Amino acid sequence: MPATLAGSWRLSSSVSLRPEPFGALAYDFATRQLSFLKSPLLVDVVRRLAGAGSVDAALDSAGVPAEQHAAYLDALRSLARTGIITADHPRSSP
Repeated sequence: MPATLAGSWRLSSSVSLRPEPFGALAYDFATRQLSFLKSPLLVDVVRRLAGAGSVDAALDSAGVPAEQHAAYLDALRSLARTGIITADHPRSSP
């Protein structure tokens, strides 16, 4: 996993989010891994990743305060390490 979260990211296609009062359960059907997203705001950020174009844009559009960006970036890096989110590589044209 890259040290930075540069570029576009998205929820992995094998992962489903189930909303919970504390945030969400993320289940990866490919690996059978269950993860807990312990903040509704983090869930919002993850859902916005695909259309945001960048992690910073997703954080901003979700309304994450600037002083909390570092903590959210740490959480997103952890989700990337476990495959919950994945780099969104543009599809090439034939």
